[in-house]
Amino acid sequence: MHGPIPFVRAEGDPYALGLHHGRARAADLQAFVGDALCRLNLLLPRPVDEAELAPVVAAYRAEIEAAVPDLAAETEGLAAGAGLSVEQAYLLQLRREIMGYRKVPTAGDCTTYARTGTASPGQEPVLAQTVDLNGNLDDQIAVLDLARTGSPRRSLLLSFGGLHGYLGLNSSGLAVGLNLVLGGRWRPGVPPYLAIRHVLDHADDVDGALALLRTLPLASSRSLTLCDATRAVCVEHLDGAWRQTEGPETAHTNHFLDPDFAPRDELNVFARRSSLKRLDAARAALAALPADAGAEDHFAALSARPICVPANGDVRQERTVAAAVLLPARGELHLRPGDPSKSPTRVFRLT
Repeated sequence: MHGPIPFVRAEGDPYALGLHHGRARAADLQAFVGDALCRLNLLLPRPVDEAELAPVVAAYRAEIEAAVPDLAAETEGLAAGAGLSVEQAYLLQLRREIMGYRKVPTAGDCTTYARTGTASPGQEPVLAQTVDLNGNLDDQIAVLDLARTGSPRRSLLLSFGGLHGYLGLNSSGLAVGLNLVLGGRWRPGVPPYLAIRHVLDHADDVDGALALLRTLPLASSRSLTLCDATRAVCVEHLDGAWRQTEGPETAHTNHFLDPDFAPRDELNVFARRSSLKRLDAARAALAALPADAGAEDHFAALSARPICVPANGDVRQERTVAAAVLLPARGELHLRPGDPSKSPTRVFRLT
């Protein structure tokens, strides 16, 4: 992506936020739904259609409406604004859950690290990560700056293809990133991307985020990295259970770190080797960065192999489609779309 990144700024009740998002992205979202059904049919073992997926979407929708009704209303607004059916708007939120997980070789699936603002003088909190996805989704990037009526905080979010959120920060100084981990049973529930948005809308700090996450029926296994001025935590989810690791600096890739979860890890051997290499590289890069490192210093780390995973021409394989550096104390999202070693930095700031 070398042109402008779509940027949607909106205020209002949940339905109005979705309506504004949908109107701003209508043509692109309609095209994405029509592109091999959100490109699912380029990635799944066999083609599917909306009729076949309808019971699955309905089951997830019921869970979302019960657990995060604000985001259910926002999904209805997104559908109205974009000229999609409500089911199609939900499908945009559920792509990753519908794909499930397959034990196939892969070279990457996100590398994330964070540090607090307390370890050294002059240091500020930072969360940085690559976004490794299949489906060539760098053309679906957008940034959202959203303020819900009645809330004291705004959320600044990276989004892909109509998602209400993927990773981001809020005006309270909380940042959230994520990594795919594979294990347990994936079932209808709240997708992790929506859980991240819910946390940023409602939590002021890591403590509040952890408390909120434990109230949600999360649909699938995931690791979330939470960062504020004083804490950096990686929290792993597996079958309704949570485990966390914490330190002034923390890093995560795609295998479980908690010893209770590690025996249930379903990552294949090839992918685990990549995950271990990227974790070592992320820890080393973070340790080498000075306390006053700026966003461009972090991008240098994220752009180097093995952390950055280049394209190999196979739409089914994960590759780095973006890299982000979040500075929650400043309310800034620094973003490089596509391969971060080949793209300039774009900066987005909370109003």
